[in-house]
Amino acid sequence: MEIKNEDNTSGGRYVAELDGHQAEMTFSRTNAKLIIIDHTGVPDALRGKGVGQALAAHAIDEARRGGWRIFPLCPFFKAQAQRHEEWRDVVNL
Repeated sequence: MEIKNEDNTSGGRYVAELDGHQAEMTFSRTNAKLIIIDHTGVPDALRGKGVGQALAAHAIDEARRGGWRIFPLCPFFKAQAQRHEEWRDVVNL
């Protein structure tokens, strides 16, 4: 599965493409050191295939690489972050 970053100065999204369908995780950038993940959308055709989890893990990797933190407004991402203690270095719960 390929995940692409679409960034602009105020935010962006991570987009996963699989089997001809797209899933996304959107975020807003509050400053250079903090993003807010506000939505995860996975079409029914991709449910149960780990796409949402892959998007969440990608966001964690991007935060670590970029040196910023994540505030999880999205219920899906927040639930994932609560299950993954190893993400606490970049997630504000």
